[in-house]
Amino acid sequence: METNHDELKDNTIIIVFGASGDLAKKKTFPALFGLYKNGFLPRDVHIVGYARTKMDEAEFHKRVTSYIKNPNDDAEVASDIDDFKKFTSYLSGSYEDPASFKELNKHLEEIESHYQSKECNRLFYLALPPSVFVPVAKNIKDECYVSKGGINRIIVEKPFGKDLKSCRELIGSLKQSWSEDETFRIDHYLGKEMVKNILVLRFANVWIGAAWDKNSISNVQISFKEPFGTEGRGGYFDEFGIIRDILQNHLLQVLSVLTMERPVSFAAEDIRDEKVKVLRAIPAIERNDTLLGQYVAANGKPGYLQDSTVPPNSVCPTFAATTVWINNPRWEGVPFILKAGKALNESKVEIRIQFKDVVQGIFKDIARNELVIRIQPSEAIYLKMNTKLPGLYTRAMPTEMDLTYKRRFTDTKIPEAYESLILDALKGDHSNFVRDDELDVAWKIFTPILHWIDGQDGPRPRPINYPYGSRGPKELDTFIGKYGYRRLADSYAWPVTHLSSL
Repeated sequence: METNHDELKDNTIIIVFGASGDLAKKKTFPALFGLYKNGFLPRDVHIVGYARTKMDEAEFHKRVTSYIKNPNDDAEVASDIDDFKKFTSYLSGSYEDPASFKELNKHLEEIESHYQSKECNRLFYLALPPSVFVPVAKNIKDECYVSKGGINRIIVEKPFGKDLKSCRELIGSLKQSWSEDETFRIDHYLGKEMVKNILVLRFANVWIGAAWDKNSISNVQISFKEPFGTEGRGGYFDEFGIIRDILQNHLLQVLSVLTMERPVSFAAEDIRDEKVKVLRAIPAIERNDTLLGQYVAANGKPGYLQDSTVPPNSVCPTFAATTVWINNPRWEGVPFILKAGKALNESKVEIRIQFKDVVQGIFKDIARNELVIRIQPSEAIYLKMNTKLPGLYTRAMPTEMDLTYKRRFTDTKIPEAYESLILDALKGDHSNFVRDDELDVAWKIFTPILHWIDGQDGPRPRPINYPYGSRGPKELDTFIGKYGYRRLADSYAWPVTHLSSL
């Protein structure tokens, strides 16, 4: 069946599996409410929550609205929340038992019996751990799939496997029930406003395009920093680690958009074709291009091994910096450093592109240009540049051209990533979702280093300790320095690094 990629389909039911879990409560349902409040859900939409947990509808409504923001107890928002509850319902059942899915299908058919049109559409959202993806996807296809004139789509959350082999097995199992066109593998970083803006920034500005290659750029850093530790989620985290949790998916997705060639159009497959091409040019990460760390107690905060949910003596990294190389004509020789860590000194996700030195001669020891794209929080783009210090003498100083979104777009609400991606799935637009061959090549890049860290290729490496609340391991500066990064003098500070006044 051909999918309409242009418009929302009326008579749609959105079924959220794992509706009692944290992801659904904190992200999925608030995103659905945001789409409803702004008029972006299909007409006559109904939302059904499904999970193992037994609870009545009142408890379900309390859970799914607990993370919906209502500043100052606004009466209009409160009214919208009440209206939102009216078209949501809940069923509990097994994830493995087909009989539970037959009951779910009866509930869906009862809702659809009130639709005037015979065409009914269903969007299944799996806010679930990967261990149950396959049975749930199969049971949905067998018992809850609309076959008469309607559209079926399934959204699958990461992680998509643990290495290349498990990823291929998972993809193969899902493909037995669902076609690629029906499947939407969600990586919420692709829905973030600043990541989506990269395409426009790169391809709608001549001056950026002219400088976007190995001739002008010295090195690139893509950084993810969290100021908190595992906080009781150590059992899950220790199984996957920081590389699987952040680098292999979120940061690699950002890298692919940042470095791909210009697509022939904004069509989903044209964009995804270019992302796959650039990822195929990246060889597997080398051990000597990797720095691993694990946080220890400091500043009154417990260390990773003091989390009771973490196995004793675990050597799981909570910080990783890895350098990837792109072997194509545009990027050959440029290091791309992917960094992510927990229990660091701040919350921040950003891209830092450092350009090469200006030709020596009239200027000596002048600061390098840097283009910084702040993905979160407080979205911004700023270019560090050199200008003449005002006065009677000719003296260069570093300053910046600054586009801080909260100042420039004061009346514009930036949508949450999940709002954007759920809307794309409702429309059938795959542009910001991960294709199967893209996953395959992404795991090829990371699997050798992950097998080394997991101890499958010899003794497990011991991560370097770093204090809770620090920038990471003290060896980090030396690590990024060997790839040509030059830190600006401490006298420079971007004026709006701290945006509490905005």
